[in-house]
Amino acid sequence: MKHILDELDHRRAEARLGGGEKRIAAQHKRGKLTARERIELLLDTGSFEEFDTFVEHRCTDFGMEATKIPGDGVVTGWGTVNGRQVFVFAKDFTVFGGSLSESHAAKITKIQDMALKTRSPIIGLFDAGGARIQEGVAALGGYGEVFKRNVTASGVIPQISVIMGPCAGGDVYSPAMTDFIFMVRDTSYMFVTGPDVVKTVTNETVTAEELGGAKVHTTKSSVADGAFDNDVECLLQMRRLIDFLPANNRSGVPQWPSFDDGERLDPSLDTLVPDNPNKPYDVKELIAKVVDEGDFFEIQPAFAANIVTGFGRVEGRTVGIVANQPMVLAGVLDSDASRKAARFVRFCDAFEIPIVTFVDVPGFLPGTAQEYGGLIKHGAKLLFAYSQATVPLVTVITRKAFGGAYDVMASKHVGGDVNYAWPTAQIAVMGAKGAVEIIFRADIDDPSKIAARTKEYEQRFLSPFVAAERGYIDEVITPRSTRKRIARALAMLRSKHVEAPAKKHDNLPL
Repeated sequence: MKHILDELDHRRAEARLGGGEKRIAAQHKRGKLTARERIELLLDTGSFEEFDTFVEHRCTDFGMEATKIPGDGVVTGWGTVNGRQVFVFAKDFTVFGGSLSESHAAKITKIQDMALKTRSPIIGLFDAGGARIQEGVAALGGYGEVFKRNVTASGVIPQISVIMGPCAGGDVYSPAMTDFIFMVRDTSYMFVTGPDVVKTVTNETVTAEELGGAKVHTTKSSVADGAFDNDVECLLQMRRLIDFLPANNRSGVPQWPSFDDGERLDPSLDTLVPDNPNKPYDVKELIAKVVDEGDFFEIQPAFAANIVTGFGRVEGRTVGIVANQPMVLAGVLDSDASRKAARFVRFCDAFEIPIVTFVDVPGFLPGTAQEYGGLIKHGAKLLFAYSQATVPLVTVITRKAFGGAYDVMASKHVGGDVNYAWPTAQIAVMGAKGAVEIIFRADIDDPSKIAARTKEYEQRFLSPFVAAERGYIDEVITPRSTRKRIARALAMLRSKHVEAPAKKHDNLPL
């Protein structure tokens, strides 16, 4: 028996070595951890249960039968993050460059199937060169199997992709269909076709970093939801993110012990909004003072910064936060901000995460660039997302809520359950100056009349009380009581249930 156990130990040691010491050293030299080191950091110590350790490829073309390495370039299994079950696969760049073969794909699909069966989150760590060319269409078929499962699991279990090295060709489409994508600065990149192909086809000379690095995908393309400085920081932040997410679409949000009183008042919020309506303030300060212990996990912080999205907790339970940011473009809604917020709202709704919306929006961004870029349809995505949402929706208007943007930002009319306003709120079709110049255009040449009319308009319409008179605002609240009022509203809405008409699916304005 002992010799059999020794053989098992030998085989396991061989599999754990991946591509060998030389390739592991090369991986470390690039500033990257190995697949197994990453899994150890991501999961609770000693919790990882590996599957398919000894799987090998079955390719016999181009001399591949002479080169077989146990595991075939991907490490798969399950474990826990702070005691909560997750499934994981990690591409191993030291084995065939992490390239995907038929056997490699089968390992991933097995984990995807088990994650769906057990209704557990799945995390993919990507560091690979795409499909294994020697296997041809068999590798492409493997990709298709993975893609199909991404779609089946969408909206059922959280799917997170972490790009920790190259991710090219067919490899990029699986992350693209997951809920969140995070990257590591300077060592990771994503693109459909690499710099060499781009040079050949379009005659453009571009580096991998310029084509698909973390900066590109977090600031320009919005493909990635965030970027971190190194593997260690990235994986620790993924542990933090998992703590905010439900296990699946039926489990409800996780609840963690909180030392922050839900009834807490914060007098500093009474002076957050400046007296000058054109002066900005940082909405992240408001978010930090409302959520438990100031703990806020922001999604896409570097893209469309005029709107803020992310996760916090109120009385220990996860909430999604959407907030206009007056510090950037005065908090205006444009195409990018609308798409960013709409996707976030739809994620929260799919996984029964209540949404708290802070509104300070002067309208939609005007101009030919926005109109030519499809602002109408992009703005409609956010309107559609809020209107379709059946989770608890709590809205607080802190200052401006002008024009159609008032409606779009979780107003009572599109499904807001509890809508509060601060006394500083201004709810109107537009700002006073623009409104007066249209209504009283005959007096446009008389500055004194225009000034008087502007003051009259401000007193009548630039307040929360006209909306409150009609029941569009449930209550005008003191800023200091914002956390307490939100906490009570969310507790009241915990049993919310909405029946939607039967249909196959909607037709989102993509």
